[in-house]
Amino acid sequence: MTKTFRSPSRHGYAVEISPFFPTRLACATSQYYGIAGCGTLLVLDQSEVEISLFRSFDWNDGLFDVAWSESNEHVLVTGAGDGSLQVWDTANPQGPLQVLKEHKQEVYSVDWSQTRVENLVLSGSWDRTVKVWDLEHPQSLCTLQGHEGVIYSAVWSPHVPGSFASASGDGTLRLWDVKMGASRLVIPAHKAEILSCDWSKYDQNVIVTGAVDCSLRVWDLRNVRQPISELIGHTYAIRRVKFSPFNPTVLASCSYDFTVRFWDWARGDRPLLGTQEHHTEFVCGLDFNLHIPDQVVDCAWDETVKIYTPPCLAAAQQGAP
Repeated sequence: MTKTFRSPSRHGYAVEISPFFPTRLACATSQYYGIAGCGTLLVLDQSEVEISLFRSFDWNDGLFDVAWSESNEHVLVTGAGDGSLQVWDTANPQGPLQVLKEHKQEVYSVDWSQTRVENLVLSGSWDRTVKVWDLEHPQSLCTLQGHEGVIYSAVWSPHVPGSFASASGDGTLRLWDVKMGASRLVIPAHKAEILSCDWSKYDQNVIVTGAVDCSLRVWDLRNVRQPISELIGHTYAIRRVKFSPFNPTVLASCSYDFTVRFWDWARGDRPLLGTQEHHTEFVCGLDFNLHIPDQVVDCAWDETVKIYTPPCLAAAQQGAP
């Protein structure tokens, strides 16, 4: 069964399920496809039959990404078109707890560190910089430069403290070490803009990129001369890619071709597990539920958020062909 939430005049850019509550999720949306107007953060709850609105927070510019705190179940961060980050508290509906503004252009990516050693937020911007924030301080801890194009995605390693990856319009994937203050590895991953990257939840050396060239590439960071897998099937740019938290070789991707696709990159010449075609516009947001195996949420420019369990994932878990 697919559950659908409609958000009139709000186009979905990113969605993430709470690391604390299996039924709570957040969706970052924008008016007018993010080109103009304001943005709204939707905090949603799912029951067995529907998705309902728990809280909504408005911002005066489009919201492009959202991440839940890994240390406080009520707190989340969003990135906006005006170059700012907003920290929200679902228990305090009055407005943002904090607004952090240093970026000079759109903040297109935010991520909260997952390792227990730290409690840091990452922001990637169209100003070609990534900033690291400790929310106990009003200014960023550091600003990392190196990309020659806009940064679409910046994601903490779930395994190694102080390490993150970024994907850029310059066609490179970069690995960074916060203590070094520099990128330690630059991979010319695609001959096109890279819109998304994600780390394997099982292997600290495996990462995936999704690009405007319609391809996904899986990389082993110990040997980056060529990808260990290339996944072909989308017909337009890949907007977001996520590894499964339940299967080490399964991942999902969503695209401007209106589809979500599920892959097992280890399956040689037949990696595509299934395709979900239930949107009528660009699909921009995607996440796996950490608590409910095989449950997926996505959001699109057709003003809907959808939660579902693709049959192909259950088959993959059972090792079916």
